[in-house]
Amino acid sequence: MQQRPLGKTNLTVSPIALGCWPISGMTSLDTSQADSLATIRACLDVGINFLDTAYVYGADGESERLIGRALGERRDEMVIATKGGLAWDEAGNRVIDARPATLRRQCEESLERLNTDRVELLYLHAPDPRTPVGESAGELARLLDEGKTRAVGASNLSLEQLDEFAAHCRLDAVQLNYNLLQREIEREIIPWCQQRQVSVMVYWPLLKGLLAGKLPRDHVFAAGDGRAKYSQFQGLEWEKNQDLLDELSVVASDAGKTMAQLAINWVIHRSGITSALCGAKRPAQIRDTAAAAEWKLTEHQLARIDRALDRRGQPADMKAI
Repeated sequence: MQQRPLGKTNLTVSPIALGCWPISGMTSLDTSQADSLATIRACLDVGINFLDTAYVYGADGESERLIGRALGERRDEMVIATKGGLAWDEAGNRVIDARPATLRRQCEESLERLNTDRVELLYLHAPDPRTPVGESAGELARLLDEGKTRAVGASNLSLEQLDEFAAHCRLDAVQLNYNLLQREIEREIIPWCQQRQVSVMVYWPLLKGLLAGKLPRDHVFAAGDGRAKYSQFQGLEWEKNQDLLDELSVVASDAGKTMAQLAINWVIHRSGITSALCGAKRPAQIRDTAAAAEWKLTEHQLARIDRALDRRGQPADMKAI
């Protein structure tokens, strides 16, 4: 898998990363430690050198702890990204806290969980309405200077907030949602990053599983499945998405690929995109995902996808965080 530069650093990352939220077990009830460890290790076999996790991935850092266990002596073969600024309180509620002292403490705890002395990429996970972005960025700059991280990123920030962040810290990567149906960052943020040689790492390339094409039109979400609350899984938006998937599945079938591979391939070859974060909780899943990087959609196939998207029309807004 041909790797791509991470910002202006000398680091390179695979165009597909393992998104390590599922292995935390917080929303995926059918996970196991054995499967999670095997999934992480499978990345090394299929050319994925990029793991994306966070302090908040797990009630007690389960995702980071599993990565630390899985890599062992092969730790230096992997680029690890983690994030700070979000946590869980005792009642299980998510808390945004990006004060400098909190970011430093969480970084230290993440390094301990990961069994490493540094990460390759440390993100501000989300802006804190009570803490100026510049203050959060300043602390990440200090952690960079101290060698606790080799690169710094910002996740879920607006363009204005990215400007403020970059005024206080070298910015190597941004992380935002992006897929066939969510393309807002194409207008301003991707050009902003391209002008500054900032990598763009995107999550939700399959829009929480919708674009994998495995949810039938009559699918009924189980109790507690958080996807049911989003507009893209409801009513007219759901019907429009199913019509789109009917068309795209023919394109995928003609190419001899799965619908998920088509959707991921489309993302990783868009202008300005460095890597797509793809969740998996079993080795077979990440092997199937990795195959999405082994080919490239033709101009004819891309034109068919564009026509299908035009017929689908502009999706309703779907907040990522």
